[in-house]
Amino acid sequence: MGSCSAGVEPRVLSIQSHTVHGYVGNKCAVFPLQLFGFDVDAINSVQFSNHTGYPQFKGQVMNGEQLWELIEGLKANNLVHYTHLLTGYIGSPSLLETVVRVVETLRQYNPHLLYVCDPVMGDHGKLYVKPEMVAAFRDRIVPLASTMTPNQFEAEQLTGLTIRTEADALQACQALHDRGPSTVVVTSMFPEGVEDTLLLVASTTQPQCPQSWPRLKVKVPRKQAYFTGTGDLLSALLLAWTARHPDNLRLAVEKALAGLQCVLRKTAEACPEAVAATDRTAEVSRARELRLVQNGQLLLDPEIILHAERL
Repeated sequence: MGSCSAGVEPRVLSIQSHTVHGYVGNKCAVFPLQLFGFDVDAINSVQFSNHTGYPQFKGQVMNGEQLWELIEGLKANNLVHYTHLLTGYIGSPSLLETVVRVVETLRQYNPHLLYVCDPVMGDHGKLYVKPEMVAAFRDRIVPLASTMTPNQFEAEQLTGLTIRTEADALQACQALHDRGPSTVVVTSMFPEGVEDTLLLVASTTQPQCPQSWPRLKVKVPRKQAYFTGTGDLLSALLLAWTARHPDNLRLAVEKALAGLQCVLRKTAEACPEAVAATDRTAEVSRARELRLVQNGQLLLDPEIILHAERL
């Protein structure tokens, strides 16, 4: 990713899920990006009472026509000048197809628009979107994205490759580079035969400063506790740090991951009993909500504990 053009104020259009209570989607992205000095305009792809890990949830899902109506309103008032687009969970094929129109429209106003796409489709071998969404992401979204942040399963879905090793992950990154995104971060992969560690693997075709590398990995200790919204927060932090350090993927990844780890650590310290719980009751889910606002300042200058290694 490049930096914002001189004199252009950084402004993000973020199209993601929204919950009234708790932290996923836009609730994980807007606040951190604002801390970093971005103006953020948020469109909620779904509006739910709470995230779907609770025993119950209620709410509405946006369709493509509703999204386009909002874009038309912005266009009518000349409010479509963005430096970045960020997308996360997109709940329907019609909405995803409209996202394609949104990218094309925003690039008419700013050809240098940077599109950071978290292709939220599933995890651990299981899809949680309609199967046709995979082809839509692969064929329509990948060619438009500047940066993609899939997990291991999503990277496999997008490339048709099986990822078991670091070399497999780099091959998947290259397959995505060949079709569009200049930067790919596989946010979590589980190396074969390794139980206590997961890997983040990142690759870029952008020119890098001497202190950085075009391909790298970070070993992350694997925690048994489950927290919702971590991927959404990481994608927002990657957008922020790569905008600040466009030629230093190493530092951007280390800082983004450090900010996420700080929030997770503080959240776990605040709810030790819920962290250890195996039942996903409403009480446990509520206790595990990310302590984002309480630890916002840590995101801006996190202590780097997990260091990247060159690949």
